[in-house]
Amino acid sequence: MRTNFGFQHLTKSLDPPRDMSIKWQNAAFITAFHLLAIPVFFTFSWQNVFALVIGNWIVGGLGVGIGWHRLLTHRSFSAPKWLEYALTILGTMSVQDRPDIWVATHRIHHAFAETEKDPHSTRSGFLWAHIGWIVWGVKDGNDMVKLKRYIPDLLQDKGQVLISRFSLVPVMISVPILFLIGGWTMVVWGVVARVVVGWHSTWLVNSLSHLYGKRPHATNDLSTNNWFVALLSLGEGWHNNHHAFPTSARHGMNLYEFDMNWITIRIFRSLGWATRVRLPGERRVSVN
Repeated sequence: MRTNFGFQHLTKSLDPPRDMSIKWQNAAFITAFHLLAIPVFFTFSWQNVFALVIGNWIVGGLGVGIGWHRLLTHRSFSAPKWLEYALTILGTMSVQDRPDIWVATHRIHHAFAETEKDPHSTRSGFLWAHIGWIVWGVKDGNDMVKLKRYIPDLLQDKGQVLISRFSLVPVMISVPILFLIGGWTMVVWGVVARVVVGWHSTWLVNSLSHLYGKRPHATNDLSTNNWFVALLSLGEGWHNNHHAFPTSARHGMNLYEFDMNWITIRIFRSLGWATRVRLPGERRVSVN
């Protein structure tokens, strides 16, 4: 079964967003990063490409996909605290908000997918689900009442609270390190461009993977399995599988559904770093 809403769904709003007051700080921040990434078109080198690709795997795969998403949000496996904290810190370098707010927002998304309470429902159009909700939307995760409701586990963890409080420090430390290794061009590729690529990879999971792709599972939302998004996000694009089995550590269910993040979790398990690894078999949404 395939879902394709067509080009008109890129801009058409089926359910008007709740808050259209622009968040100027978010808009300026996103615009600045995109402008600062322009030099990548004139500074190609294999060293810079390596910094971008490896950095995206370390931050986007280990940090966001495995750490923030599969471990912290859904608790699809258990890990020793040193590994949990390390993955969380790597995720902060994605510059996708603080980890506590990110996790709260994603748990709210699963609890209210495709409804007016969904922070980035595609029923308000592709652009809204992709970036509009960040620039104009209501970020429910900033509400302390909702934080206490949806992430009590993180708020009770002093280590996680500390990481969220100083979430911008790791990426700031990476700037002089990359500059010493490869100069300003490596900073552009390894920090700025990597952040932009990571943003769009994650945003496509929210947008394109709720609009176009295959739907092998009949879920109460518009999630799809999109191979292109899965390739960019190292496995997160098998989104219909994920919404059908949200607490599963494995998103790519078939051999042809490449899931690098699942492969990494299997390596962790073989090393004894991942235990109680959960696999498909239940449909309970992981919201505390």
